Amino acid sequence: MKEPGADHPITIVPEPRRVRVLAAGVAVADTRNALRLEEAQYPAVFYVPRADIRAASFVASTRTSHCPYKGDACYFDLAVDGTLRHDAVWSYEAPYPAVKAIRGHVAFYPERVDAIEVTD
Repeated sequence: MKEPGADHPITIVPEPRRVRVLAAGVAVADTRNALRLEEAQYPAVFYVPRADIRAASFVASTRTSHCPYKGDACYFDLAVDGTLRHDAVWSYEAPYPAVKAIRGHVAFYPERVDAIEVTD
């Protein structure tokens, strides 16, 4: 386990704007309670609470990965109106203490969904 620091900063803040995620024209997530995670030089990622997703569209995937700063990730396919987006979503079920705020949230690959809309 690595700790975020000056050489690899990670910040997590509440996102005050509305975040909607669309796949096959359907909102699979819609929230005003997202978290915005900024990590080192990577683009910011929105983490959406599970309470604000369309859970019926999420199908557990066999893919897993490991981040030395966040922990082990599991993945989900999105099944929406006859379309399947493989490994479009990930979640840290037991994130490391430094990023514990993302527990109970999911994040989306922008290139595997139609849009991630952020509006007032």
